[in-house]
Amino acid sequence: MNTVVVVRQVPDLIEPLEVAPSGKELDLDAASFILNESDDHALEQAILLKEAHGGSVTVVALDFGDVDNTLYTAAAKGADRIIKIMQDGEMPRSSRDAAALYAEAIKPVEADLVLVGVQAHDELDGGLPPFLAVALGASYVGVIRGVVAAPEANAVVVCKEFPGAVMARMNVKLPAVLGILGADQPPRYVPVSRIRAAMKSAEFEESASAVVHPEPLMSICRLYPPTSGSRAEMLSGSEAEIAARLVDILAEKGLVK
Repeated sequence: MNTVVVVRQVPDLIEPLEVAPSGKELDLDAASFILNESDDHALEQAILLKEAHGGSVTVVALDFGDVDNTLYTAAAKGADRIIKIMQDGEMPRSSRDAAALYAEAIKPVEADLVLVGVQAHDELDGGLPPFLAVALGASYVGVIRGVVAAPEANAVVVCKEFPGAVMARMNVKLPAVLGILGADQPPRYVPVSRIRAAMKSAEFEESASAVVHPEPLMSICRLYPPTSGSRAEMLSGSEAEIAARLVDILAEKGLVK
């Protein structure tokens, strides 16, 4: 099975994000970047499929953020081929624009299966996977927790999660794009020594984009940092005094009479 995995860089939310002087975008020069969590699970699922059923794993990423370290780590985990899409400028594309870039790089690979994280926290105009499926002319199923090869050829069996943690098993004909929420097992740890070895041996294929991007579906007028709220009131005293104060607070807010 020829599997392609899309991996994306997203701002690390552990560190505070700053609004750029234009007021319409984040100051990405002041941000640090990490691998999108569900993309990490997509990569793990692809490696598990390769280990269980053979085939190859190709990783595709935009040249953005700290992507080289992510790609070397993917190679250390077992990716057979790395494609880095070169792009103009440093700003990430919208989901629709990014899908066109990924599709252009993926089509020559002739993938049986494309795995991508079902969501990313910096997406504005919808999730990437459905846009990518449309661009590739492939079927799409999202919110997937686990993938195995089906008994019949050219199909996989997926576990799709519905609201309320209801799970369904589906047979999906290939080629297909799957939006991965979680792999069959947590993403594996890779020792630093193996990543350093990959840095010496792994080679990136660079893909130059010739996609013409349409007008965006939406635009940002203004970004505002969250407004700081008032400090919390710390209650002290005996249990009876604290309970009485809680009743007073709820009464002040009209929640109790």
